[in-house]
Amino acid sequence: MNRHRTAASVLLAAGALIAGVLTAAPASAASPLAPDPGFWTAARMRAATPLDVTAAPGSTRGAPTAVAAPTTIAPTAPQPQASPSAFPQAGGAWTGGGAIVKTSGRVFFTMGDRTASCSGDSITSANGSTVITAGHCVKYQGAWHTNWIFVPAYNNGNAPYGQWSATKTLATDQWVASEDMNMDVGLAVVAPLGGRKLSEVVGAQGIQFNGGYNKKMYSFGFPAAAPYDGTKLVYCSGNTGKDFLLTKDHSLSCNMTGGSSGGPWLQNFDEASGLGTQVSVNSFGYTFLPNRMYGPYFGDEVKAAYDRAQTSS
Repeated sequence: MNRHRTAASVLLAAGALIAGVLTAAPASAASPLAPDPGFWTAARMRAATPLDVTAAPGSTRGAPTAVAAPTTIAPTAPQPQASPSAFPQAGGAWTGGGAIVKTSGRVFFTMGDRTASCSGDSITSANGSTVITAGHCVKYQGAWHTNWIFVPAYNNGNAPYGQWSATKTLATDQWVASEDMNMDVGLAVVAPLGGRKLSEVVGAQGIQFNGGYNKKMYSFGFPAAAPYDGTKLVYCSGNTGKDFLLTKDHSLSCNMTGGSSGGPWLQNFDEASGLGTQVSVNSFGYTFLPNRMYGPYFGDEVKAAYDRAQTSS
């Protein structure tokens, strides 16, 4: 989230986020090629700048479509570990361990002439190779990012479980068409490493669609803008609400900054095992409402993008 713009600049920029959007390829199109071997060195990952967006009134045209019943995909279970009670929390380093330490990670990519970073999460999928993140972490201002990798359990330039290169990135149809902030959800299909799929190596969180609002949730990410530096997994937790301003997003008290975009929001999160059911991603914040994070509602539109990703190779 960009906390450094004035409130006036946000309100006067009605539609500015989408004003210059180029005609985009279909959501199911493969976008970036895998990075050159050795491109993402420890120094280059440390130097990557955090990518964030701020909501503008013109960027919220399509609200999620409500349906009657929720759809839930169960998580992939690891060995449980104990952790301290961590609820509520407005932002702090995660010290509890558990599966979340492996399933979450940093996302790195090239955006024009700039190397940038977001966050992401390994999600349970049919192909065992799907990462979920924010839409603006795969495509932004009309262009798909390149040199896209996922680094689970990122640790200050180190990749203890390897660098997972995207073979394909996707987003909701609405994000591809107009970068609609209601639908700021992206996904990546990553190539196997050493003959093993991502979920086999780090596990995967569950996911739910059409699960409703006003839930107890945990949010995770790797914020890299001050006061954070991108070296640690950070979390927030609390009772969520619903955005009453420009979007239909979830809302959570949270001080995470740029670079946390795309990190998972988990419902039914168990602190001991580090497993939960993902229902959103870190997306944006309002400059005039500091220390509050917003994440898109996972409705039918997000499920459609997820289904395209999980059946891709």
